[in-house]
Amino acid sequence: MFAREVAHTIRLATSRRRFLLSTGWLAGIALSAGPISQTRPVQPPRGSYPFTLGIASGDPLESSVVLWTRLAPDPLAPDGGMPPRPIPVRWEVYADAHMQRVVRRGTAIARPEYAHSVHVDVQGLSPDREYYYRFMAGKEESPLGRTRTAPSRGSQINRLAFAFASCQEFHSYYPAYGHMAREDLHFVVHLGDYIYENVLRAPRGLSLPAEVALEPQELASYRIRHALYKSDPQLQAAHAAFPWIVTWDDHEVENNYASEYSEDYPSVSPEEFLVRRAAAYRAYWEHMPLRVPSPEGPSLRLYRQLSFGDLLKLHVLDTRQYRDRQTSCAGEAMVEGYCRSATDPTRTILGEEQLQWLMQSLDSSRATWNVLAQQIIFSQRDNLPGPGMNYVGNGDQWDGYKSDRDRLLDFLRTRRPSNPIIITGDVHRNYAYEVKADFADPNSQTLGAEYVGTSISSGGTPTKREMVLGGTQDDPHQVMYNNSRGYVRCRITREVWQADYRVVDTVSRPESPISTLITLTSEDGDPGIKL
Repeated sequence: MFAREVAHTIRLATSRRRFLLSTGWLAGIALSAGPISQTRPVQPPRGSYPFTLGIASGDPLESSVVLWTRLAPDPLAPDGGMPPRPIPVRWEVYADAHMQRVVRRGTAIARPEYAHSVHVDVQGLSPDREYYYRFMAGKEESPLGRTRTAPSRGSQINRLAFAFASCQEFHSYYPAYGHMAREDLHFVVHLGDYIYENVLRAPRGLSLPAEVALEPQELASYRIRHALYKSDPQLQAAHAAFPWIVTWDDHEVENNYASEYSEDYPSVSPEEFLVRRAAAYRAYWEHMPLRVPSPEGPSLRLYRQLSFGDLLKLHVLDTRQYRDRQTSCAGEAMVEGYCRSATDPTRTILGEEQLQWLMQSLDSSRATWNVLAQQIIFSQRDNLPGPGMNYVGNGDQWDGYKSDRDRLLDFLRTRRPSNPIIITGDVHRNYAYEVKADFADPNSQTLGAEYVGTSISSGGTPTKREMVLGGTQDDPHQVMYNNSRGYVRCRITREVWQADYRVVDTVSRPESPISTLITLTSEDGDPGIKL
């Protein structure tokens, strides 16, 4: 049924693409005004309690925020254990954690065609205010969540704090999220790989039925995979503590996919893959606190910008949906570390529309800090240690799309938006880079900073923790490298951007100590990075 719904849209999308080319969790949460704390997980997974996947909020604006939940008393069933009919879900927003002052309330309809998920765009809230919320279905109540609106656009803000994270493969645990939930943050940015599509082989020692463990291909199996991930109590705690701003990378659909091209192209045609992509995009939307409308077949515009007073403007990018296929450089000569296809000006990673939108948004910004929240490493990286250069050993990164990056670098150099900061995920490592006008020239102008956060869990616990400070012979613009697990906490004032690399000791167990590995800073008017 779902495939038939999207088939016409896929044909139109494929035709449009070719034309353009031819023309150029189960946790109960107790909240107080202070840190969040966890109570015993709600049990059992099969029962009448519908809020087994927790609650969330997201995309905060100055007078509104999106509230999310999904009714799923049997979360690993294809239908979540819900009847095939619409269900009314009541919601309330409070000014206090004791739920004494209701400021907004209403009823949303959880529809079976959207897996009984609920997205409520609550309007009429005050700027820069903390609120609390919950859902009710029948006689059941959800945990209490905490959220926060953005400061008014252009208002003078002196302090802001957020964390960014990515890559949370379910084979390992999420102790980092347990610690994140206790931080003093305004919001969280998730940079992709929220789920992984790989076959699950006894994750966390669990024996899973085949419909849960096998690689998802269609809508029902992607819904189950999201439900499995959202069953984690520490992930639920982090969602319940702060509004999240999310974007995807590749594993929400398939490893290293590019636009309508599967990793297995040409054995999987674009038409076949777009059916799968449509299912994955629908399931992603159903499980995220997104304001954007539900996907139209295999398309969903996820790039957007959010402002936080005059202090920060956040540009959320999508480097998957519009890109050309990755280059392998096979059979091509290498010139100064690049092959011809990597520098081809007709190849794109953002797509022309998104790139123009980004440059226009940066050009009009009056914020002190301008942030690009995106998935893959932007800065040049040499994949050939020692003599010689090879920057496209991993053609999936921005190095494989040098023309798009050069256009953006030229824009940053000539238009000079205030304090460009790039935050990145994907590589399961911590890095920091100074963004150079010409990466081939270490003495060229520094245009901004790139802070790369490691994975929440993907890659497991390192057998040996590694740390490199300062530039290397291959990458002199590198400031730091580390292979731990965790997230990055950013604390911002008008004068200083402070990035705290928060790392856990292990992801082999649900609980682990956390520490700040290193703090790096960027200063207003000085776009480099200081140790």
